[in-house]
Amino acid sequence: MTFKSRINSFRRKLTQSITKNIGNSYSEPKKGDLEIEAIKNVLIIRPNHRLGNQLLLTPIVQEVLNTFPNCTVDLFVKGGVAHPVFENYDRVDRIIKLPRKPFNNLFKYAKSWISVKNKKYDLVINGDKNSSSGRLLTQQAKAKFKIFGEVTEEIQNKYPDYRHISKYPVYNLRYYLQKLGLDYNSKDLPVLDIKLNEAEITGGKKILDDLVKNDKKTICIYTNATGDKCYSEEWWVTFYQRLLKEYPDYNVIEMLPIENISKINFKAPNFYSKDIREMGAVLRNTAVFIAADNGVMHLASASLVPTVGFFSVTKEEVYGPYGRNGSFALNTNKTDIDAWFEAIKVILP
Repeated sequence: MTFKSRINSFRRKLTQSITKNIGNSYSEPKKGDLEIEAIKNVLIIRPNHRLGNQLLLTPIVQEVLNTFPNCTVDLFVKGGVAHPVFENYDRVDRIIKLPRKPFNNLFKYAKSWISVKNKKYDLVINGDKNSSSGRLLTQQAKAKFKIFGEVTEEIQNKYPDYRHISKYPVYNLRYYLQKLGLDYNSKDLPVLDIKLNEAEITGGKKILDDLVKNDKKTICIYTNATGDKCYSEEWWVTFYQRLLKEYPDYNVIEMLPIENISKINFKAPNFYSKDIREMGAVLRNTAVFIAADNGVMHLASASLVPTVGFFSVTKEEVYGPYGRNGSFALNTNKTDIDAWFEAIKVILP
């Protein structure tokens, strides 16, 4: 761990210890206080700039919009990728962006917080229980109904997948509404979704067709990741060669990162885009997307593509891809390459 990482880790632990009791003094509303039709302004807080974390916010946004038909949603996030992520969400009214480096832009930082405090909301949801700033902002926001993000023992015992960072906010909301006397929502949880439209999907197909120049189905890999999550060139070359052997009737292409690097030395046809929605549209036209744990893996999930995520450092039960299309995570510390391809056969017979 670098010196900067150690400092950031210490800072997070310190702020979490300071803010861990925020919300304890909040007076819970009583059963019968909340009426679905009366919830019109909702604030969802997730102050993290990473693409993956903002994509992981899409299920709770969908849950809120599905639950409260008269509401619009404000999102409090960090950085600039939330706009393309939620571009096709008609009832996402406002995206409030916290500067990525607050101390370099204190005026914008203060303006973001003040803009929340100056508006009255009906419901505020902190989308990350470990976010100190999220808890602080939930405390300070003007709203009768507030969800600070704590996961109760009842939820933990009932749902084996509650640890997933994208699922527990939905479970929390459903549990909270049940406590207020509403019928429990037992429908399937919303999946990650950037809501690609037909024009975008058609555009993605054209890009893919121009790349492969045939009618075969396509497998897409992404060989980059941050820090220790990134596998070596040797690892990826071995996997790529096995992929070609197992699936000779498929195209295999590589999506490149912004750094224009390839762990398979550019051996496969490749493409690159700075446009998140264009990337998702291309992926939507592939048969499966395979990558290590990273934001593009979540982009594939949010583009409704069957996704295979390789995990060796982070916890797959917290960050794994999921959807109702066969997506799954593989822990490469506990399995070997034969097991990976047996698992992939579920998606690609």
